[in-house]
Amino acid sequence: MHTTVFERHLPDARVITESLAGSRLSPFWLDDLPERPTLAPPTSDVHCDLAIVGGGYTGLWTALLAKERDPSRRVVLLEGKSVGWAASGRNGGFVEATLTHGEKNGETRFPDELGTLDRLGMQNLDEIQATVESRGWAVDFERVGSIAVATEAYQVPELAAAHDGEAEHFYDAAAMRELVHSPTYEGGLWSMRDTALVHPGKLASVLRDDCLEAGVEIHESSPVVDLRAEPNAIELRLKGGVTVRADRVALATNAFPSLLKRYRLHTVPVYDYVLMTEPLTDAQLASIGWQGRQGIADSANQFHYYRLSADNRILWGGYDAIYHFGGRIRPEYDDRRESFETLASHFFTTFPQLEGVRFSHRWAGVIDTCSRFCAFHATAHQGRVAYSAGFTGLGVAATRFAANVMLDQLAGETTERTSLDMVRSMPLPFPPEPATYPAVQSVRWALDRADHNQGTRNLFLRTLDKVGLGFDS
Repeated sequence: MHTTVFERHLPDARVITESLAGSRLSPFWLDDLPERPTLAPPTSDVHCDLAIVGGGYTGLWTALLAKERDPSRRVVLLEGKSVGWAASGRNGGFVEATLTHGEKNGETRFPDELGTLDRLGMQNLDEIQATVESRGWAVDFERVGSIAVATEAYQVPELAAAHDGEAEHFYDAAAMRELVHSPTYEGGLWSMRDTALVHPGKLASVLRDDCLEAGVEIHESSPVVDLRAEPNAIELRLKGGVTVRADRVALATNAFPSLLKRYRLHTVPVYDYVLMTEPLTDAQLASIGWQGRQGIADSANQFHYYRLSADNRILWGGYDAIYHFGGRIRPEYDDRRESFETLASHFFTTFPQLEGVRFSHRWAGVIDTCSRFCAFHATAHQGRVAYSAGFTGLGVAATRFAANVMLDQLAGETTERTSLDMVRSMPLPFPPEPATYPAVQSVRWALDRADHNQGTRNLFLRTLDKVGLGFDS
């Protein structure tokens, strides 16, 4: 069985231990924000035109765009904890144009409309950039593109084939190592326009501020425990008994169980783990090159993603994807020592010249994985409720597209967005427990085996491909 570069070149255990010593178990992006007063829960029943459940990117974009479409409508956003605390404050800050979780997944799922999806995805990213610039958002936005790197020779041909000399530039091993100084690189593909980088916490914060300025009523510490359709309104019952009645409802609950029970099995929560270094010195920065500051991800099934922050820290995440029996989401799952040690080991294999650098922060976040690896969109109760989920870790930009889809649907409009097969179709649900846990573990084992076998997918993975459970991103 083939060994990977991360197994062939292990750093000393002491280096790993010392690098993690003193790291703070908290998302850097949220620690980097000033303290904000809590937006209090409603104290009495509310009636509004549009209620939004969830205060992450999906909910915030939905609220802001709803007000842009119709400033007179009353919009109420309900967040169970605090705005941006979950996936929107814990991600890597990769603002990707893709709506399909990458070209390969799009070709498999939606071959007939991939050109349209690519165009709409790039338009969505361009509109995000235009919004950042026109509104003067200080969110560390950088339109620098991303590099897919090969760390094994078998990954090189696919990257080379994507080279077009304009938006996609291929680098062989020597050129890639000159661009970013890592001995692990066998090649790379720089996609120059389809990715921006952002400070995730600052993005959630400015969205919150602009929603409030637009007149959106935001209530934190307001978990919704039940949704009920009445003849004249959709009724949302909050923990504590307060009721919010709305003409229309948008559900933006990400990895948390859907309030629409029919969709409870369409996502599973998977934990992703992240490290953030202390700021690099000028000498340390010079030792790795990386002057273009692109986002980087390697090409294995179990992949790493990494980027520089505005103050020249390196965010390093990915590889492990941990599912807990029953789809449980618990604070104690955030601290998984073996995942952090694995990430630290792979970091120093990639950049051995950074030995001695310490990690200031470590954290985890829950990804809402669905079986087709990109967002799905659904309606219920005669079109009065819309629901988007399943972003599978690439939602920073796609959440804005989803917000527009939900607003189109709730308005009863037929648009280019709502006419897409991607919007009209649904992924296959996952099996209920006790079947889900062993199924997910079997897939993780098979993907790891593929990474150790020149990327070759075994019969189990090929069978999943055929039935639409491709696990190919």
